Amino acid sequence: MQLEVIRQRYDSPGPAFDTAVSRQILQEVADGLRPDTLRIHIPPRVVAFGRRDVVAPGYPAAVEASLAQGFSAVERLAGGRAAVFHEGTIAFAMASSIPDPRLGITERFEIMAKLMRDALVTLGIRAEIGELPGEYCPGRYSVHAGGRKLVGIGQRLIRGAAHVGGVMVVKDSNAVRSVLLPVYEALQLAWDPDTTGAIEDVSGNIAVSDVIDSVLGQFEQMFHLTRGQVDTGTEAAAVERMSDHQPGVG
Repeated sequence: MQLEVIRQRYDSPGPAFDTAVSRQILQEVADGLRPDTLRIHIPPRVVAFGRRDVVAPGYPAAVEASLAQGFSAVERLAGGRAAVFHEGTIAFAMASSIPDPRLGITERFEIMAKLMRDALVTLGIRAEIGELPGEYCPGRYSVHAGGRKLVGIGQRLIRGAAHVGGVMVVKDSNAVRSVLLPVYEALQLAWDPDTTGAIEDVSGNIAVSDVIDSVLGQFEQMFHLTRGQVDTGTEAAAVERMSDHQPGVG
């Protein structure tokens, strides 16, 4: 099965652009304009808020807390609660063409979680799949090691396609913890900061690029990978979508 891989980075017109690009790619896959696509890249500093966060009374205060810590705020594409991206993390998003994406939701979660776990195992990390008690943005398909969450995964469905994506924290778990403390306090979400982790916490110093290579190595075992790109048409359409992912706090 063919899978197009996009790894490019570019000058962003705003913090919501990355999310808007993934949303536009998802639409293009649904419309048959591009093949199934994996986007994997190093993101800017953002806190990505889920739909349940957006309707919470503390959402405006959570956005302010994020900005005060030097993180932009965006409204995420997939489900879940607030999650953190920064230059020591890897953002991944796979868009798949599916006639009825309501079918196979669990299977898609399981496949992505296994791919991420196996990528870590290949790096010598004893990673496991499952929710840690007290973890931030909790989910059955989180990937953890040494009692620390390393990977979070969410899913979004549209007519004709599904998006499965998330974040893998490679470095600087303290940056994740520091911004989530005031953000989760504002949202009145209970969690255990000690469950926040990074790959370097359990493996020692490691390059983000080496982790990306390990992840792609797992995808190569399931798919025929081809090189893709975000062209000017996709970029322009993503710019038009940016307002959908900017924090609507008045």
